[in-house]
Amino acid sequence: MASKQSDLAELSLGELIDELKATKQEALNLRFRNATGQLENTAEIGKVRKQVARINTLIRQREIVAAEAG
Repeated sequence: MASKQSDLAELSLGELIDELKATKQEALNLRFRNATGQLENTAEIGKVRKQVARINTLIRQREIVAAEAG
């Protein structure tokens, strides 16, 4: 998983979508681990949710730029 905002900004749209899928899968795994009591650091869930939001924001920004370009 790409960790920094600058790393994400350098990815292509397809790579961002792949990263989004992987991050959502990671969030799902964290939720299951939390529900079964296997997750020690529950702050990881929030970090992954914020990462999903960052990726969605970048994807949306690129869609807007593409729409304005015509």
